[in-house]
Amino acid sequence: MNGADTAFVLISAALVMVMTPGLAFFYGGMVRVKSALNMLMMSFVSLGIVSVLWVLYGYSLAFGSDNGGVIGNFDHIGLKGIDATTLTGGDEGIPVFAFVTFQLMFAVLTPALMSGALADRVKFSSWALFITLWVTFVYFPVAHWVWAEGGWLFELEVIDFAGGTAVHINAGVGALAAVLVVGRRIGFRKDVMRPHSLPLVMLGTALLWFGWFGFNAGSALAADGTAATMALNTQVATGAAMLGWLAYERVRHGAFTTLGAASGAVAGLVAITPSGAHVNAMGAVLIGVVAGALCSWAVSLKFKLGYDDSLDVVGVHLVGGVVGTLLVGVLAVDGVGGAGQLGKQAVGAFSVMAFSFVVSWLLARLVQATVGFRAGEDEEVTGLDQAFHAETAYDSSASGGSSATRGTGTVGVTGAAGTTGTKTRKVEA
Repeated sequence: MNGADTAFVLISAALVMVMTPGLAFFYGGMVRVKSALNMLMMSFVSLGIVSVLWVLYGYSLAFGSDNGGVIGNFDHIGLKGIDATTLTGGDEGIPVFAFVTFQLMFAVLTPALMSGALADRVKFSSWALFITLWVTFVYFPVAHWVWAEGGWLFELEVIDFAGGTAVHINAGVGALAAVLVVGRRIGFRKDVMRPHSLPLVMLGTALLWFGWFGFNAGSALAADGTAATMALNTQVATGAAMLGWLAYERVRHGAFTTLGAASGAVAGLVAITPSGAHVNAMGAVLIGVVAGALCSWAVSLKFKLGYDDSLDVVGVHLVGGVVGTLLVGVLAVDGVGGAGQLGKQAVGAFSVMAFSFVVSWLLARLVQATVGFRAGEDEEVTGLDQAFHAETAYDSSASGGSSATRGTGTVGVTGAAGTTGTKTRKVEA
């Protein structure tokens, strides 16, 4: 066993795990206050569901011996045939359990990414069922295509170092399919639906940015030069994308917004994910700028096309994933770039899009037809926190009076600032 590489991968797995609660804060701050806890729970529940499924059969389907290039086998059900002494990479590898743990965190994060598109309007139990079905019939097969020996995109030599296709395109287009089934929020394009806590959004962004070093550099599975390259490119692409988003926003809308900075950073993280190990630092800057500006433009499409992607999962993750996946075919500096590689990248991106959209749409329709996917109208108007969790994110009674009259501390500001889509109340300092 290579102790240094093993430690590096285990630390990277822990960093990727932090991304899911980071995503919860990122999304949780973006919704209205009445559904903030529900948004947090939609991410957190993935940690429970997918962790169990991964051990039961997910790892075996994703990384078991190949069947026809599309799925693994059932040899490792319950992680059968693997123990603490089993290594990857021969005599100088890491324990297979380290790889299993690392890839588990990817599987947890991917369905959680979709939750933002469905904010404010789905039953929590139905969301849990949808996650179970989606990782089984969409994520596990696509992960096999892209990363497992024998997977058809792996054998085609499509470059996806850390998840542009398997994670971001997959989740982005799956979210779009589910949104088209569930429908728009009540009041979409009519009511004010501002983020209830931009500080939470920024905290979530910081946790995502931090964890993404494990996501990207850790995919080298070794503490080596590839990991170092990926770490550097992750940082510079993210910074460039934030600037690209803000520049587009300033020209188009006349302001540099906090939400724009956060969204731009995430767009850069998404775009560099598939490509960062194969481009130099200047290529990473270019990918970041393009992703930032293009994703900023793409988020406005939901208003023109009429689909309600609540928190811009499609505009950021689908579009950012496509940008990074395609541009690596143009900007790769290690001898693999060119027209041929660009064609392979396009095959990878659009085949995942087609498969994920069709299967995700069918699964969402199945959930809708059986147990019902959409929350009731009263539940949606009142807020999903009370309806499904019997809790609220901010308890004004703890301050000894109404936040509308006393306005003491954070509760008064966030709870009464008019971000819930109802009437605005004055808050005294």
